[in-house]
Amino acid sequence: MKGPLFYSKILLFGEYGIIKDSKGLAIPYNFYNGALKIEENPSVEAVKSNESLKRFVSYLDKLQSEQPELVTFNINALKTDVDNGMYFDSSIPQGYGVGSSGALVAAIYDKYANAKITVLENLTREKLLQLKAIFSQMESFFHGKSSGLDPLNSYLSIPILINSKDNIEATGIPTQSTSGKGAVFLLDSGIVGDTAPMVSIFMENLKEAGFRKMLKSQFIKYTDACVENFLHGDVKSLFSNTKKLSKVVLNNFKPMIPEQFHQVWQHGIDTNDYYLKLCGSGGGGYILGFTQDLAKAKESLKNYKLEVVYQF
Repeated sequence: MKGPLFYSKILLFGEYGIIKDSKGLAIPYNFYNGALKIEENPSVEAVKSNESLKRFVSYLDKLQSEQPELVTFNINALKTDVDNGMYFDSSIPQGYGVGSSGALVAAIYDKYANAKITVLENLTREKLLQLKAIFSQMESFFHGKSSGLDPLNSYLSIPILINSKDNIEATGIPTQSTSGKGAVFLLDSGIVGDTAPMVSIFMENLKEAGFRKMLKSQFIKYTDACVENFLHGDVKSLFSNTKKLSKVVLNNFKPMIPEQFHQVWQHGIDTNDYYLKLCGSGGGGYILGFTQDLAKAKESLKNYKLEVVYQF
């Protein structure tokens, strides 16, 4: 048995901000993917994944008995498959901010949910919000609190524009120019991040008036501008606002940036070779980079591993 592939995602803009109703833009990233599988001779990883799925199944069973109006599953089929050794075979790195648990949630919903909303339907805002609510509850098993956006992106495999918590829509993004000099890239920090403690730090910071003010007057302002610039293909404004956003993040989200990258982050701002921002909750995993000159950024960051996600 092998199920369909579900892809990783990248939240280009909106990490942390969407908790406070900033705009956000998430795009599928097809470089990594995962699928549900059953094999005769499972590897050590497969056995570990299967153990985790057993706990997830108990959680889903409880979820559907508590909120049957939200979602129900063909739980017997799911239990049988998991008892037979089903696991999630995934190339998506965990703790890297590219949606490893989101792809798993999407795969389980796709195969086992009753009365599921499909990609082929006319995806009204109501249906998108319903899916997001279901995925939020399902993914909370992994993170403690989830917006549901990662699984939504993985399940639909289309760019999602977040206007606010209750206003999301499928969107189109400007076509890539593969010969373009500008690029969005992933920078590998070489450290695994953990979402839950990073979100806790953010929630603690929100108790301070000064932090809340900075969030509204700077962080959300520049995030919203970046989303608009990107969708409208306004590259010049995009880089100007990304630089401002990069500065705000360095000054106010230091715990989320691995220490050995504080200098690298500042160097990009000083030289304009590239601008860095968080990819997901931070604390490790990938860092997202924006550059107007990919060759220059590669030279400047030659000691690090870069993966190009999108070219201008």
